[in-house]
Amino acid sequence: MRKSKLALVLLSVLMASCGNAQDAQKAPSEEELRKIVEPRLGEGVKVDSIKATPYGGLYEIRMGSDILYTDKTGTYVFNGHVFNLTTGVDLTRERIDEMTRVKFSDLPLDKALKTVKGDGSRVIAVFEDPNCGYCKQFRKTTLTEIDNVTVYTFLYNILREDSFTKSAGVWCAPDRNKAWDDWMLTGKQPPAAPASCKTPNQEIVALGRKIGVTGTPTIIFTDGSRLPGAVDTKTLEAKFAKLK
Repeated sequence: MRKSKLALVLLSVLMASCGNAQDAQKAPSEEELRKIVEPRLGEGVKVDSIKATPYGGLYEIRMGSDILYTDKTGTYVFNGHVFNLTTGVDLTRERIDEMTRVKFSDLPLDKALKTVKGDGSRVIAVFEDPNCGYCKQFRKTTLTEIDNVTVYTFLYNILREDSFTKSAGVWCAPDRNKAWDDWMLTGKQPPAAPASCKTPNQEIVALGRKIGVTGTPTIIFTDGSRLPGAVDTKTLEAKFAKLK
């Protein structure tokens, strides 16, 4: 809550500033405000959009899947999350989830490893890098403990150059799931991929970039929402409960 309290303090300061000398100024249009803010954020920064929010006269600055806030003049910037103190809802988190939502049925599941546990009734896709320590932790704990789930694992090589080599060895192995588990759970090196074996490595990298997967592991649910990081079993179960 420390960061949340700091964010609220900064928000209060920003709103007070906006409510004094600048109230007399006419607010520019959203497009005009974008042209004001973008160069002030630094060379090479690309602002995708600026839109008015329903809270505190703030304007949302969207840059990819990141959100900042500014006042109506583009003089101040607020980097943090806005919370509804009545409901406790993280409004910024809701907006990020909305912006990053994907259509699950559009994912190329044939290019992922498929594991079914129990009745397999709950379905997720997970983007993992073979050199990702958090992915190994997630697989050793949460994915070992949870049941009645179908997991599609996309081998998303973003950490090291040899991630591609390891993923190719896994994809081209006679038993892909075993080769992946051997590496992620016990550190057993995947066999070398034959030169003739084709992998979806580059396609998965392009897919991840397209839908804004910036870290591993990233879990995507059937409603298109996502959870980043090595979440524990309790958190994953709570998310599944919400989907119902």
